[in-house]
Amino acid sequence: MSVATQHNAQHNAQHDDPSNSDSKEQLNNHLKDHGGHASEGYGRTKTQGADFSHGIALYLEKVSVWFDAFRALNDLSLYIEEGELRCIIGPNGAGKTTLMDVITGKTRPTEGTAFFGQNYDLAKMSTEEIAEAGIGRKFQKPTVFENFTVMENLLLAAPRDKRVFKSFRSKLSSDAQQALDESLAQIRLEEFVNKPAGLLSHGQKQWLEIGMLLMQRPKLILLDEPVAGMTDAETERTAELCLELKKNHTLVVVEHDMSFIDTISEKVTVLAQGAILAEGTLAEVQANEDVIEKYLGR
Repeated sequence: MSVATQHNAQHNAQHDDPSNSDSKEQLNNHLKDHGGHASEGYGRTKTQGADFSHGIALYLEKVSVWFDAFRALNDLSLYIEEGELRCIIGPNGAGKTTLMDVITGKTRPTEGTAFFGQNYDLAKMSTEEIAEAGIGRKFQKPTVFENFTVMENLLLAAPRDKRVFKSFRSKLSSDAQQALDESLAQIRLEEFVNKPAGLLSHGQKQWLEIGMLLMQRPKLILLDEPVAGMTDAETERTAELCLELKKNHTLVVVEHDMSFIDTISEKVTVLAQGAILAEGTLAEVQANEDVIEKYLGR
């Protein structure tokens, strides 16, 4: 019996029912940022997947975003290949968050096009539809449910047909069970399945939230400053996790920690004033005169 299956058998006897109004409010606030509603489950999936037949997972062409008189993105074009791990760096106010918001449907482009694969026009989709299509986002601050155990957090993230608060008592599909076991193994929290998330270290909470994304079987994972506030050991483990995830996912990582980026990066995109300043390997962009002047400050 897997760890996940064993936990499910013991769950009702060991834990309180999380269907109280405070828990529902907490969950709905969380889902509002990540896509979905409590009545629908943390994530849902569609039969049709993104079409990566041309090798491009994410396609942004001449995207601009205006907030009144402020131009947050300025004629930005970005192409992410399927299976790529792309790092995005840049000074505060460079447009990194707005870029992630465009990809997840939180912000609409004022101009330009944004596609996930060949068949998903992100500018015409809701945040929920984009999550269903296979894009998952982890914000900088971990937003796990601290009163729930590691296992309960993962179960909440599993796509369900039933109401999420009843789903603790419903049997997982074989696909969801496999996702659960694989997620636990990847985030290396098997020994903490019964531990409340609030008692985890900062790094463990970050990994748990990544595990919650994995439960939804995303094709594209967006990570916003995943190692901020981590210890050196946690940062090293997160680098290992990112490289493991790259085997089956496309990743976009926004980060300021250059040592971490050096460990995981293949290609780095530097943003400044809402536009792409430079692209290349980390060594190449660090040697770029414009990058040195506008970002590195050397």
